[in-house]
Amino acid sequence: MHHFNYEQGRLHCEGVDLNEVADQVGTPVYVYSTATLRRHARVIAAAFEGMDCLIAYSVKANGNLAVLKTLASEGCGADVVSGGELKRALAAGIPAERIVFSGVGKTRDEMALGLDHGIHQFNVESGAELVALSEVAAGLGKTAPVALRVNPDVAAGGHPNISTGKAGDKFGVPWTDAPRLYEQLKALPGVKAVGVDVHIGSQIGELEPLRAAFEKTIGLVKTLREGGHDLTRIDLGGGLGIPYQASDNPALPSDYAAMIHDVTKDLGLQVVLEPGRVIAGNAGVMVTEVLYHKPAPDRTFMIVDAGMNDLMRPALYQAHHDIVPVNQPAGDSHQVEYDIVGPICESTDKFAAKREMPAVEPGERIAFMSSGAYGAVLSSQYNARPLVAEVLVDGDQFAVVRRRPSFEQMIELEQMPDWLT
Repeated sequence: MHHFNYEQGRLHCEGVDLNEVADQVGTPVYVYSTATLRRHARVIAAAFEGMDCLIAYSVKANGNLAVLKTLASEGCGADVVSGGELKRALAAGIPAERIVFSGVGKTRDEMALGLDHGIHQFNVESGAELVALSEVAAGLGKTAPVALRVNPDVAAGGHPNISTGKAGDKFGVPWTDAPRLYEQLKALPGVKAVGVDVHIGSQIGELEPLRAAFEKTIGLVKTLREGGHDLTRIDLGGGLGIPYQASDNPALPSDYAAMIHDVTKDLGLQVVLEPGRVIAGNAGVMVTEVLYHKPAPDRTFMIVDAGMNDLMRPALYQAHHDIVPVNQPAGDSHQVEYDIVGPICESTDKFAAKREMPAVEPGERIAFMSSGAYGAVLSSQYNARPLVAEVLVDGDQFAVVRRRPSFEQMIELEQMPDWLT
C-alpha cells in the first residue's frame, strides 16, 4: 500500500500535488511519503509483535537522513555496510546498540568506528575479516560481538545480480567452513560469537527459499550450541519483495513473520531482520518531465529529463517500474506505445521498451512508481549531471531533503595541479 493517488486530476503524494513539487523543485525529483514509510515500518513491527526481534532497516535501500529520522522515530534500528552508512544512521538518531554492520569489505577504520560507538553486532564475512576485527578490537581493549555470515547455497530466485546466497556469490563464508571458523573465533582475542547471519538475496517473492535457508541455518546454530558456542541471536537478513506491478504477488509480512516464528520457536534466539525495500520501495516515486517525442520506423521514443544516472535499476537489473502520467488521463484517453529513454549517452539509458500508456505530451510529467528503494542512493553525476533532488512529504506539506547541487558545488572537490595553473 502507498499514499500516491489522483486527486482533482493530478497525482498526489498524500495531500501534495506532484506538479506543485516539480514546479518548485524542478525535475527530475524523488518524492517520499512519510505516511507510507510509517505504515510499512508499523506493519513489519506488528507482524513480529511478541518476538524478541530487532528490525534493523537496511540503510543501503534509501539512506536519506530524513527517511532514516522518520524510521528511527518508529523504533527501527539500522543495517549498515559502510562507515558512511553508520555515520548516517547515528546522525539520524538511531542508537548504536540497534545497529548491525554487514558487508564483505569493512576496513579497519570502519571496524574501529563501530567498536567506538558500541554497535549491536558485526556480521563477519570471511576468515581474514575475522582476524582483522580481532586485532582492531584487541588493540582498542574492546570486544566485538560477532555473527558469521554463512552462505547456505540456496537460490533466491529473481535477477542473478541480487542473489547473495548461492555458492559462487561473494557473500558469506562457505557453509563447510563455518564450524572451523567458529572454533577459530572462540580462540581469538577481542571477538565474541553471539549469533549466525544469513541473507540470500533481494526482491524475493516466495517464502520457500527463505525458509530453506533459515532452516539450514537453524540447524547450524543447534550444532554450534552443542559444540559449546553460546549463541543468542540469528540474523535472517532481508530480501522480502514488493509489488512493482499489478501481477506481482509477493509474500505478506504477516506470513513471513509466521514462518520465522515457526522456524525459530523455542530456541531463545533474538531475531535480527534487515528489511529495506519492503519499507521504502513503494514509499517513493521519481517525477520527470517529458522533453521530446522522437518517431522512429518501428517505435516512438519518449525522451525525458531523467537519466539512468538518476534511476539505475532498469539499466542495472532490467527492472520494471510502473510509469504513470502526473496529469490524470481521461477514462477514454488514447493509448500510445513508447520507448521511454533519458538523455545519457548510453544505449542502456532506457527505462521501458514498448510500454503502452496514455499519451503524454512534451512539457508534461510522468512518475516512476515504487522508486523509494535503490533509487536516489544509486544516483551519480555521470555526464556532469547534478545529483537528483529529494523531497519528503508529510500530509499537506513538503520539504526538500536533498538539494540539487549547482555546477559550482559539483566541482568544488576538484582542483588543478600546479603545473596546469
